[in-house]
Amino acid sequence: MQKTLDDIVLSVVIPCYNEKDTIETILDAVRDCGIPHTEIIVVDDCSTDGTRDLLQGELRSKIDRLLFHKVNQGKGAALAKGFQAATGDVVVIQDADMEYDPKDFVRLIQPFITGRGDADVVYGSRYARGEAYMIEGFYHTFGNKFLTFVSNLFTDLGLTDMETCYKMFRRELIQSITIQEKRFGFEPEITAKIAKKRCRIYEMPISYYPRSYSEGKKIGIKDAFRAIYCILKYNLFA
Repeated sequence: MQKTLDDIVLSVVIPCYNEKDTIETILDAVRDCGIPHTEIIVVDDCSTDGTRDLLQGELRSKIDRLLFHKVNQGKGAALAKGFQAATGDVVVIQDADMEYDPKDFVRLIQPFITGRGDADVVYGSRYARGEAYMIEGFYHTFGNKFLTFVSNLFTDLGLTDMETCYKMFRRELIQSITIQEKRFGFEPEITAKIAKKRCRIYEMPISYYPRSYSEGKKIGIKDAFRAIYCILKYNLFA
């Protein structure tokens, strides 16, 4: 029998580091995402700007599971901790900034519940255009598309956006994978590992509202070189 949204619990893992200006807005947006049953898991990666005080104080009632790192470890480490704490049927990543819109969850979850309902993983692509979108900088776009191209060469996948934040997994799948990368190397690592498992992967268009480095964007050129290293490592040697 075909499932509906009422049959699914979605665990939303939010890695958070120094996001005091956006964290409350994101929590409210996730709760209002259109999925009836959501589990919000926040992993604070040793924030130093007052985010942790907000999470423990006035925002605590908005969070189902609140986890902390004693030292800053990076996004990959925060995600690994959040994934293991998830109890929902499906798990999705939500950054704590305002670049991605949780209302896209309703779209992303469809391959898990409608039609064949056979998805293991769904990627939300910023470049699979299906509606109006905000233009981001050329170099950032070029870097993302280049890394996706190199990743596809080794995984034999036809992704348009390997670096996307919005990755949605069956919980049992993501909890069965050991994540080694502590920072943004998580993206090519997890892509390589699900490709090796021959998972059923779907891709759906999503909204995207890029922020600048002056607004708090954290990924940089060093992360791009690390991504290339991770593509080679996890496809050829791991």
